Amino acid sequence: MSEVTRRKDEHLDIAISEDVEASAQTTWLEHVHLVHRALPDIDLDEVDTSLEILGKKLKLPILIDSMTGGSERGAKVNEDLASVAAELGIGMGVGSQRAALVDGRLRSTFSVVRDVAPDILVYANIGAQQLAEVGVDGAKACVDMVRADALAVHLNPLQEAVQPEGDPKYRGVLDMIANVVEKVGVPVIVKEVGSGLSREVAALLASVGVRGFDVAGVGGTSWARIESIRSSRSGAPEKARLGESFRDWGIPTAASIIEVRSVTKGLVIASGGIRSGLDVAKSIAIGADAAAMALPALRALSKDGRDGLKALIRSAAEELRLAMFLTGSRSLRELRHARYVLTGELAEWARSVGAI
Repeated sequence: MSEVTRRKDEHLDIAISEDVEASAQTTWLEHVHLVHRALPDIDLDEVDTSLEILGKKLKLPILIDSMTGGSERGAKVNEDLASVAAELGIGMGVGSQRAALVDGRLRSTFSVVRDVAPDILVYANIGAQQLAEVGVDGAKACVDMVRADALAVHLNPLQEAVQPEGDPKYRGVLDMIANVVEKVGVPVIVKEVGSGLSREVAALLASVGVRGFDVAGVGGTSWARIESIRSSRSGAPEKARLGESFRDWGIPTAASIIEVRSVTKGLVIASGGIRSGLDVAKSIAIGADAAAMALPALRALSKDGRDGLKALIRSAAEELRLAMFLTGSRSLRELRHARYVLTGELAEWARSVGAI
């Protein structure tokens, strides 16, 4: 087993079995209050949760976020995720595909997604700093591998800095992303992995043609925490201490949505601690187009298989539908204009950036 494959499986094991979420910092979605409409003037069965993203029609504004691949276990997870996504009419991303660029035998751990779900929305995935190594040709190979509708380029400077074998080299990354945007042939989405995107970063990315932004804010899975656990197990106490110190570092998810939406009209995906359909509804009301889940999906799949994952998504869908009904929103477009009130730290943050 290669080092990369072993690391992929370690990430799965830790995410499933350990406490890996932010400890003291929340998403701040609890500070978003959708205003109840006692006269919604619609029937519940009129609520329409469908939308179109990057030319693909989805039944729900819920995505299964990028997680895994690059190992036998990862292949099975991707197969199951894709099967559920196809059945429920939602989209998904795959995990970082660098391993398959290094070892072609691992390509099937990602391409299995299209084997079982040829028509769903799928986005490929490569690390931003890895573009220096793989170039545009590597980015195109990632897209071709899963016949992707878009390429997600992930930004994970914190994870790289605290990972035992990390490579925190980010000089020139914006120029590399711009080059990929110009030449890769599909829309490019840039995603964080748990520390959020600021308006300054989103504006820079939008200026070079990035079409979508997956905020991945603080409040959900902490990759600093995951790498801290790995470091503890591998006898790297200083890295473990560093990762734990930065467990809650970043921009809370709700604040990141507001920041990013303030500088772009492009696709905004809410992620980082999305745990319910009400979280999805709140995220859309404050500026997101859709929301994505990773850890809850992985754990539901691990515990109860495909049926468990389907139950999770269906539960979120019902919560979303009810929130839309109770705000008088027939469609997601109307939900984006539903009245809400911001309180607490989120309200202070929004004022500081001129959002309210």
